[in-house]
Amino acid sequence: MVGFAHEIPPGKWKTFEVKGRSIGVFNVEGRFHALLNRCPHQAAPLCEGTLAGTTLPSKPGEYVIGHRGKILSCPWHGWEFDVTTGQSVFDPFKCRVRSYDVTVETWDTDDDSAWPSVETYPVTVETGRLFVHM
Repeated sequence: MVGFAHEIPPGKWKTFEVKGRSIGVFNVEGRFHALLNRCPHQAAPLCEGTLAGTTLPSKPGEYVIGHRGKILSCPWHGWEFDVTTGQSVFDPFKCRVRSYDVTVETWDTDDDSAWPSVETYPVTVETGRLFVHM
């Protein structure tokens, strides 16, 4: 467990240390995604960058912004990555950031050692614990 779902509202993110790695966990429209906090270009702390959108193909003189709230720009050189996939904007098939699955798990106890061993029932997402799977 790295934290609680309510600690990261939509459009925000938080960095955690997981198994010796710095991992950024992002809430994009209520869905959680995790990326390694290391830009593949020159190892910058990627999650210290800006989360916004990116320009899309358009006519000369027009600026169309898309993928709002899904594109993370590296703080050092501006390389852009989709936080939902880890793929780079400029070369999505060859350049990417390591991404991890995140689950939100809920149960009706505050005792972290009381992992459910039988059938469980979701309570609320607000009390959900965030898990990054590595």
